[in-house]
Amino acid sequence: MAGFTGTLTTQVLALLTAETTGVNARITTMQANDPTLKVSGIRSITARNVSYEIAEASGQARYPALLVYCDRVENLLREKFRAFSGRVQMTVEVRQTQETLAEVETNTEMYVDAVCALLGEARGDWGDGASYAGGYRVDYEPVTMGGKNFLQRAKVSFVVELSE
Repeated sequence: MAGFTGTLTTQVLALLTAETTGVNARITTMQANDPTLKVSGIRSITARNVSYEIAEASGQARYPALLVYCDRVENLLREKFRAFSGRVQMTVEVRQTQETLAEVETNTEMYVDAVCALLGEARGDWGDGASYAGGYRVDYEPVTMGGKNFLQRAKVSFVVELSE
């Protein structure tokens, strides 16, 4: 199963890092439309599912960050004679840290909005039997200690239908 989950992860990474339509381009556009927003672009976009504690302890944490990974695979066998026909749940985890508590949630929400806007435009056929209908779920986690002082994480999960 690592074959198609790895391929989907690579496709999501390509969407997020695209020069003109990726997350950083969207953040720049959001800031141009609202000069009160003052956040930096995403510094790290990686295919990794690692806790922030381990990332920080290993010295590999760079914030703000997007982590892309496959969260769940369901082979529902909807189509006869296919090896796989079902759903693959992908997650884009937003991690953001700040020295003060005042704007940590507002900035996390801005990063999530950029990811969700990108997903909204990525609806349709992704090739090789994969398609994305456009739905997603966002789960915000409470602010904790970490990073520069305060750390907040949000998970944007979405389902890709796959038939192989």
